[in-house]
Amino acid sequence: MDLTDRPRRLRTDGIRPLVSETSLDSTDLVSPIFVDATTDERVPIESMPGHERVPLDEAVARVREVRETGVEAVIVFGIPESKDAEGSRAYASDGIVQEAVRRITAETDAYVITDVCLCEYTDHGHCGVLETHAEDDPTLTVQNDPTLELLAETAVSHAEAGADMIAPSSMTDGMVGAIREALDESGYSDVPIMSYAAKYESHFYGPFRDAADGAPAFGNRRHYQMDPANAREAMREVALDVEQGADVLMVKPGLPYLDIIHAIRETYDHPVAAYNVSGEYAMLHAAAEKGWLDLEATAYESLVSLKRAGADLIITYFAEDIAERL
Repeated sequence: MDLTDRPRRLRTDGIRPLVSETSLDSTDLVSPIFVDATTDERVPIESMPGHERVPLDEAVARVREVRETGVEAVIVFGIPESKDAEGSRAYASDGIVQEAVRRITAETDAYVITDVCLCEYTDHGHCGVLETHAEDDPTLTVQNDPTLELLAETAVSHAEAGADMIAPSSMTDGMVGAIREALDESGYSDVPIMSYAAKYESHFYGPFRDAADGAPAFGNRRHYQMDPANAREAMREVALDVEQGADVLMVKPGLPYLDIIHAIRETYDHPVAAYNVSGEYAMLHAAAEKGWLDLEATAYESLVSLKRAGADLIITYFAEDIAERL
């Protein structure tokens, strides 16, 4: 028997780290934080163990907690004090994200990314300006071009507040181009855009909608988020965002779409981001609570798989826990 080629010789404890093909570092991770204008105390998010909504006065402290673990970047989501049909608190100069970003950038050295969407700010929970009577007809959806104007205004207001990167998430056609143009015209040509380039209409978002209070009041988001069955469509969406000036290309969710992450990495030189979403986080916690798996080990394995598929950076609710153990 020819035993000259034994792969397992490279699997012993001493050599295993030396030949590991994929590495994970705290600087690869981005931690989401939720800043809530409706509370003056921290509010635990029941479906996302270990995470909280924090009031504006706690935003800096929350970011410092993240930084102490070695994670250098945060992505900020806001819960406004009021909502209306056009999500006007999303682009208000004194909005919750804008105020939080001013404080965070003034008092910490964190790299601050801001999510740009309207769903958390509209009273109907959709990601843009609705067509007339959309609540009465589920075939109606958001108006594309009026929504672009508000997304661009929101992005500029975040940049003015000090955001280091803008991350539009609505999957509105032309959003990257509209935001890039608005940022450039407002003097923020150096602010990069991380586009949610391939964002699927997924059932893995449930806990996030609890966290950000952004579930649609009626209907669904099938009209503007992608069909989970489609891969070629994702590549078309990504190509459009690249053409319009996206600097980083994101896939959301992460684990169910490893093939999409890999395809983008093979096709483009742009940095690729993966969003390890709330449902991916919650289901591992739920299984661990049952004693069915090791939470720390499976969380680490999940994030390594995203890196192996081609992600350069990972937005994850595990960021702090994993970073402390790396």
